[in-house]
Amino acid sequence: MTTSTRGAAKVPAVLVLEDGRTFRGRAYGAVGETFGEAVFNTGMTGYQETLTDPSYHRQVVVMTAPHVGNTGVNDEDDESGRIWVAGYVVRDPARVPSNWRSRRSLDDELVAQGVVGISGIDTRALTRHLRERGAMRVGIFSGAAVMDDATLLGKVQASPQMKGANLSAEVATTQTYVVPATGTKKFTVAAIDLGIKGMTPQLMAERGIEVHVLPATATVEDVYAVNPDGVFLSNGPGDPATADLTVVKTVLERRTPLFGICFGNQLLGRSLGFGTYKLKYGHRGINQPVQDRSTGKVEVTAHNHGFAVDAPLDKVSDTPYGRAEVSHVCLNDNVVEGLRLLDQPAFSVQYHPEAAAGPHDAAYLFDRFVTLMEGQRA
Repeated sequence: MTTSTRGAAKVPAVLVLEDGRTFRGRAYGAVGETFGEAVFNTGMTGYQETLTDPSYHRQVVVMTAPHVGNTGVNDEDDESGRIWVAGYVVRDPARVPSNWRSRRSLDDELVAQGVVGISGIDTRALTRHLRERGAMRVGIFSGAAVMDDATLLGKVQASPQMKGANLSAEVATTQTYVVPATGTKKFTVAAIDLGIKGMTPQLMAERGIEVHVLPATATVEDVYAVNPDGVFLSNGPGDPATADLTVVKTVLERRTPLFGICFGNQLLGRSLGFGTYKLKYGHRGINQPVQDRSTGKVEVTAHNHGFAVDAPLDKVSDTPYGRAEVSHVCLNDNVVEGLRLLDQPAFSVQYHPEAAAGPHDAAYLFDRFVTLMEGQRA
């Protein structure tokens, strides 16, 4: 429940974690109450892309960068049609935005979209707490929603958990749409929208791909009705253990070139027979070092995931669709960051190669997808 109120910076607010720890500050954005999973993002730029990333659905995002909002909000950088975060936590919001593309302040945008936030708290202490205790449920309360701590804690503990949540259909398109190829059309790709970001089909279009973006509920018949040269599985929110694997397994059986990212990587992993698990506090930011094991190169990559694939790092695994191996690994904690089939054209990564708002080290993965489709056609 939210009540959009300008001048909210003067309104007291409180953040309550499910383990009982509280932080008191001032309302930022809309005034009211909101609930979600508390996670932290380490990016120093790109807050507009973060806010509009559907993968953040039902998550309260804590920004580790202390100063947020100084470039305002523009009309070009949104990754979807709305803000998806359940709540927003910053330390020092900008008083006056300053950028030639800015159209309004971040505070005003949060108010307009009814996003409850809090400012003026020690986000460094909150981040350290989440690193030690793990991601957990949280509530932000401001204005009339502020009550005694015991009542607020009870509300947080009664809110839904992320584990077991099936959320892709809540953020995906309900109607298929087409992003035409830029210049000469070379390929057709069926992209399953599990929470896709706008930059993803754009980068494929720049490589001569006509992208048919299908709902998360698309059937095998829907996918092959567009006569695809390849199939793409997007990023998205929720627990991968809840997802139906029929489409993915059929694509593998038919040996159609397949590329998955983030949630799509987890679905490929499950289809190959690997498990998935919830990370303690996840990877979220634009500065995660990942090694491409096929080249030995290290990429600085954009991440937003709280679940990961449980696959062996140092051996080739036999799967129902041939041999598979871990192709990428996170250098911070050895989390699986990519999978590759050795006997047919399918691969995936756990991070975001579209990387709006950067870095762009991983853009080559779209070229790798093109190479797979070229090889299959030949």
